[in-house]
Amino acid sequence: MIDRFTDGTGIWIALLNVPMMLAVAYEVMMRYLFNAPTLWVFEITYMLYATVFMLGSAYALHKGAHIRTDFFFERWSIRTKGVIDSVAYIVFFFPSLVVFMAVGVGEAWYAYSIMELSEQTPWRPVLWPFKGVVPLAALLLIIQGVSETIKSVYAARLGIELEHKEKIEI
Repeated sequence: MIDRFTDGTGIWIALLNVPMMLAVAYEVMMRYLFNAPTLWVFEITYMLYATVFMLGSAYALHKGAHIRTDFFFERWSIRTKGVIDSVAYIVFFFPSLVVFMAVGVGEAWYAYSIMELSEQTPWRPVLWPFKGVVPLAALLLIIQGVSETIKSVYAARLGIELEHKEKIEI
């Protein structure tokens, strides 16, 4: 059920690439055809790109697209992999993300309380929605981390992979 949720959110998050592409196309057209560059496209594009990158991290975790040192990991048994992943999620992953979410909520709330504005361009949009992406990304990662931990514990106990991640070669 969690994996289906992550698949769904991943698709919706990916759709944010459409307005980003449209904004960039609009900027190129305005700048090079009409010699009238915009004030707002730079900020929209970096905010949308960062949003897609951050919110897409849970989907990447689900699909096995995060970086892993495979030269040892691929040689181990399914049970050993499950034990190592289970311990890593419980000891490192969840505590780190809880801190990440707490700090992110604090930063987003502070930006909201002072109505912080961007200093990147003269457009100066408010920053709290953008800063709110950080704790939301942490929450989505925690939700998917629960699924990955369940799969790891299952693999550690029974020696069976519930889901095989595709090996991504670079």
